[in-house]
Amino acid sequence: MKILGKSSSINVRKVLWTCVEVGADFEHIEYGSGTNGDVNTPDFLHHNPNAMVPVLIDQGQSLWESNSICRYLAMKYQRQDLLPVEPMPRAQVEKWMDWQLGDVNNAWRYAFLSKVRQSPSHQDPQLCAQSAQSWNQFMLILERQLACTEAYVNGSQFTLADIVLGLALNRWRSTPIDRPQTPALDRYFDLLMQRPGYVRYGANGIA
Repeated sequence: MKILGKSSSINVRKVLWTCVEVGADFEHIEYGSGTNGDVNTPDFLHHNPNAMVPVLIDQGQSLWESNSICRYLAMKYQRQDLLPVEPMPRAQVEKWMDWQLGDVNNAWRYAFLSKVRQSPSHQDPQLCAQSAQSWNQFMLILERQLACTEAYVNGSQFTLADIVLGLALNRWRSTPIDRPQTPALDRYFDLLMQRPGYVRYGANGIA
């Protein structure tokens, strides 16, 4: 099994962390960063026509979209603790995964590109402030959830939702914006730091 993607990518890192959690035997190939693999070549576009990482290649087939790859890995290694098979418990995990992908990601984009990536086209102070405010509001939703569970996103059991949101939490903590006090998120971060996969691929000094 191969994972194509650059080590700095938040979406690649969530897949790599999932590989650690399930005990997968995999090869990580740096792709999409500088000279390490061109995502616009016919060969790569055969694997992902969107020209984006990560891509998983397994059993002669390609899979793209990071959250889908994480789901595949949990199912392949029969990790029902990470992704339940029963409809409601599974949906409870997947709703947080979809929320991360659709809502949280859209909130942080402008502020992150401005403050961390230093993108010249993302330097409007008002738009940056609006992005940071929206980002904080979503993270406060997670704060309230964790204050209720007093452990992981869905309760006492670590799931795929914690992998995708653990990466989002690290990005939020690493971006130089004004943030509210979040004791539940602080406890959650410390809890995640007990997992070797998060130390290696989540909170590893990269936003």
